[in-house]
Amino acid sequence: MSAATVGATAVCVLTLTLAGCSAQASTGAGTAERPGAGDRKPPAAANQARGARPEADPTPSTAPEPAEPGDALKDTLKDTLKGVRINIADRQTVGVGMPISVTFARPVPAAERAAVERLLTVGTTTGVTGSWSWVKDRNLLDGPRVDYRPRDFWKPGTEVTVRAGSGRPDLDRHFTVGRSLIATVDVRTHTMTVEKDGTTRRVPITAGAPGMDTWNGTMVVSDKQRRVLMDSRTVGYGDAYKGYYAYAVHLTTSGTYLHQNPKADTYAGRRNVTHGCVGLATDGTARRFYEEVIPGDVVRVTGSTDTVAAGNGYGDWNLNWDEWRAGSALR
Repeated sequence: MSAATVGATAVCVLTLTLAGCSAQASTGAGTAERPGAGDRKPPAAANQARGARPEADPTPSTAPEPAEPGDALKDTLKDTLKGVRINIADRQTVGVGMPISVTFARPVPAAERAAVERLLTVGTTTGVTGSWSWVKDRNLLDGPRVDYRPRDFWKPGTEVTVRAGSGRPDLDRHFTVGRSLIATVDVRTHTMTVEKDGTTRRVPITAGAPGMDTWNGTMVVSDKQRRVLMDSRTVGYGDAYKGYYAYAVHLTTSGTYLHQNPKADTYAGRRNVTHGCVGLATDGTARRFYEEVIPGDVVRVTGSTDTVAAGNGYGDWNLNWDEWRAGSALR
């Protein structure tokens, strides 16, 4: 069976490890299992390590006019851009929470980061206030990843153009922000409130059991897969589970998914019983949510304990604006 048959939608080309509630996640599509980190939380210290469309007019991030870099730095920056990856595909439509995430083949030294940021331009059709910030990715060394996000969520319908240096049209990205979908999971009431296009509905859920709490804070959908193999042995939970889970919406690098879980047929709306993921019932509830979400949609978790780190998936929105700006070399 092909990956297309099972509906795998792997749109995130950022160097993030895709995983389930397992350190070995697979779509079951006849491909090698994907290595990853499970839903088990790391120590606190580790968590803190942090068609065509009209083109938007690219406007550089607000910063003092730079001096012309020397020849040595120009050569270094040229080498740096050789290994660059941008997480959003050209002509893609994303949700209102999707940051622009750029990763490099090597860590960028602190002394070069301001020059790199000046090479990265973001233009929009709606006039957005935003900033780059260097993010400590959960699976990478410090320095290979820099993200751009607006001060507030993107406005639906915004057209965005990203360029990474001159003479590299292959790195240009033109994307559109789609309709707004924000899902708020309250682990105390075992419910999820889905706000989409001005409508609201409440969905019963089951979240992480005590001691295996679901991450608190704001997460962003990175991708979704029709089915994912999850193995508890890879995350230190013994033989608690191993099997395929359907309608899996991927939220963090550490392995948090919002997915169909048969236990939700009994416990959704009543009790938290999962190993950290958010479970939805098999009566069509999980499938409905899966079919309506796109990468960049927002999932907020309230009432839990530890807040997800900025570099654990797209946890960028868990920093306030001042904290986010402090991560820019152009501040």
